[in-house]
Parts: sequence; C-alpha cells; structure tokens
Amino acid sequence: MELMKNGLAEPAIKRIAFALSKVLPNFSSEDFIALSLVNIEQLELKERVQHLITVIHTFMPSNFPQAAQLLIDIKPYWDFGEKDDALSSFAAWPIIDYIAEFGLDHPVESLTALKELTELFSAEFAIRPFIIKHTEYCHQQFELWVGDKNEHVRRLVSEGTRPRLPWGIQLKQFINAPSPNIPLLSKLYQDKSLYVRRSVANHLNDIAKDNPDVVIKTCELWQENSIDQINTQWVIKHATRSLIKSGNQAAFSLLGFTKKPLIKLSSINLSNTNVAIGKTLNFDFELISSAKKTQNLVIDFAIHFMKANQKQRAKVFKLKTITLKANEKLTLNKKHSFKIITTRKYYPGEHLIEILINGKSYRKQSFILTKSI
Repeated sequence: MELMKNGLAEPAIKRIAFALSKVLPNFSSEDFIALSLVNIEQLELKERVQHLITVIHTFMPSNFPQAAQLLIDIKPYWDFGEKDDALSSFAAWPIIDYIAEFGLDHPVESLTALKELTELFSAEFAIRPFIIKHTEYCHQQFELWVGDKNEHVRRLVSEGTRPRLPWGIQLKQFINAPSPNIPLLSKLYQDKSLYVRRSVANHLNDIAKDNPDVVIKTCELWQENSIDQINTQWVIKHATRSLIKSGNQAAFSLLGFTKKPLIKLSSINLSNTNVAIGKTLNFDFELISSAKKTQNLVIDFAIHFMKANQKQRAKVFKLKTITLKANEKLTLNKKHSFKIITTRKYYPGEHLIEILINGKSYRKQSFILTKSI
C-alpha cells in the first residue's frame, strides 16, 4: 500500500512549481524544487505539508491579500495528476493550508480563496481556524455557499463545520451547541450530489456523539419534510450509525424497525464454555415472536471482553437484520473468532456474550477465555 506521505514527494512538488511559475513573475522552478526536496524523505505527511508551506512562503509576496489572489490565479493552470493516483490531490494541500497559516487576519480574502481552491484539495481543515476566530462572518458565507453550483463548495460547508472532523481541529463551540449548523445541513441533506449527502451524514454522526437528541429531532423533521425519501433515508441511516451501535431506541424507529419488539429468546447455546485464545466460539439461539404482526428487527451481539484491569468492556458486532412474522420461530447461529490480531489484545478470564434486539439487551451468557495452548 502506498504511504500517504508519498502524495507530497517530488512529482507533487513539480506540479506545485509549475502552477506557481504561471502566476509569479521571475519565479525559479529549479530553486523551488531544490528547496522543497531538502530532507523531504525524512518527513512524515503533516511535516511535509508544513515544510512546503514554509518554502512557498519564501516565494510569495508578504502582502497577504495579494498572495491570496495569486493562489486563486493558480486554478486554471493546476495539474490534477493521474486519475488512478489516489494521492494526487495531496499536492494542493500545502497551498490550501498556506491560507490558514498566513491569512487568519484576512477573513474576506481567505474565505474567497478557500472557496475557489477547495476543488483542488478540500479546505475542510484550513477553514476551521477561521470558523473559530471569525464565527459570524464564516456563517454568513456558509449561508451563501449552500446554494453554490459547485458541489465542492457545498460540501465544504458541511465538512468544514463538522464538530469532530478526523485530523481536523475540534470545533468546541459546535460540540457544545451544534444548533447553528442544523439550518445549513437542512439545506444540504437532499443535495443532488452523493458527495455532499455523505458529508451531511458524517456531520450528523459527529453531533450524535455529544448531542444524540439533536440528531433524532433533526432526522424526524427531515423525514416529515423530505421530497426525496430514498436519499433522505440513506442520509439518516448513515447519520445514526453510532446511535444504532450504542442501542439508541429512537434511532431504530427512525430506520423503520419495530419500536418495542415482542420477542421471546431462548438461552444462548455455546459450542464451548472454555475457549482458547486463537480459537472460535460458535453459538446459537432461538427467537420466538409473540406479536400479532410482522416485526422488523436488527439482531446484534456484544462480546464483553476482559481488559488488562480485570474489568469487562463490551464491543457490539452486527449479526443480522430480519423480518419476523407473527408467532414465527427462527434459529440464528454465529461464529466469533478469537484469532490473535494486531488491533485487539485478548486477556484470559470470564467474558460475556450478549444478544441485542433493536438495541435492547435480551440475554447474556458467560464463558471463559483461556490462554492458547
């Protein structure tokens, strides 16, 4: 697998140099490339971004509004790289972040530049310092951008304001009070672009981690008012994925699952109550509907893993989504591997397996995980 930092290696540097040569008088591509390549192999991805920002700055005018316009002027000359290169967009990353580094005291010119250049590399990281320092002005611009003809600009409204954007600065004001963003998202959840709708779903999923009731209420309103129920339901499904995993009952109802299932569950049959690390646990159980109508159910199971501190911590796994008819019986079985993997460390001791139906716990069964032989 290609290392992400290689997205900012010599080919990307040459593309940056070419673009700058088109807008900067007396620009020396050779000098720029030479400076950019100094110790580049020893630097990780974020370090390369910062290094290239520093190099770019040595060639740019000190007057930021003038520099911002020059960066905008790059756009017609930009080489987007090879289509099959998943890292080709990284070349524009230091150009975008240059604006956040040197333009924070110039919000008008900076947001104009970020809006124009976000198509080269999403400005979702670079715009966040401006949201923190110039909240009101940014919001005014976002209210205009949600109607922009460019999907990259519309997506930037949603992605840039995400409270917990991975790799990005956390926006504490929206973690504490996400309400300013809801009207913006409400103008984007039915966007014709899947690129935008996916960002809206991810944004709501961020909010759900701190303000689940806001997400539930928002999704309920969208369901009531949507003229595109198929795409709206897709957004809601992806927006509530963390709520579903945590067993939020209202989230299951949003997705059309039975609010209060009428179910009887047999005991959980385990293939072995002593399972060695590296081996597999087989289990099965029987569901019996006691309802007089069909029920829509999400069946999950949780393993309560023993941790190093001798306390258990549950992790939920998907099992099956089913439709259970009135008085129907159904047997479900599953295998769970305790194969040693790098992302999880197993500790011997008592574990629990738990069956969850539409987020509600129905049955638990203990077993012992032992050291591998």
